[in-house]
Amino acid sequence: MKLLYQSHSPYARKVLVFAHEARLADRIEVVHHETSPVQRNEEVFALNPLGKVPVLICDDQTVLFDSNVICEYLDGLHDGRKLIPSMPSARFRALRNQAIATGLADAGIAVRWETERRPEAMRWTPLLEGYLQKIIASCDYLEANISDENSVDIGDIALATALSWIEFRNVYAFQRTRPRLSGWYNRFCLRASMSATTLCGDTIDQSPLTHHASGVPCAVAGG
Repeated sequence: MKLLYQSHSPYARKVLVFAHEARLADRIEVVHHETSPVQRNEEVFALNPLGKVPVLICDDQTVLFDSNVICEYLDGLHDGRKLIPSMPSARFRALRNQAIATGLADAGIAVRWETERRPEAMRWTPLLEGYLQKIIASCDYLEANISDENSVDIGDIALATALSWIEFRNVYAFQRTRPRLSGWYNRFCLRASMSATTLCGDTIDQSPLTHHASGVPCAVAGG
């Protein structure tokens, strides 16, 4: 399988962490692609009409995109404990956490547009504050509701990778006043799957470059 990846994408990292947790990472070739809403990456658009990574090219050449879809596909490829639970109570708790994580990442990216990426004259402070409030409220919710269970599921993976991006980009200091969330997050970051998929790179809203690597291409990453 081939995974079109970006080393500074929370969604792409989620897929790769999932692959490590499912013991499938050695079956996946990781190919780094720079993508940006303001620069068209033709190779990515040829596979995904949304022009975004992650994109998974399966062994039978089926192309899948969106981290949720790719993770569900990967969960069907291994014989270990499923990371997307089947029991309704556990399943919908995990999917709820995945939804929170997606919202966190979406809001965090929007915050970056209003603080760094958009030309300064075009930034809108009320919109920035609105997205920050979503992040704050989500972190407060997680502080009150995060589970201390040791088992790992798709919700845990999604939350940890989204929070890691929030921290990586200095979007919001969620650890300062949330000891339960902070403790859970720091414990999760000790997992081998997180150590193997470190976020790195600066934003590049210019002509995309493509790099090939067998793992996470931090040395050549940008964006």
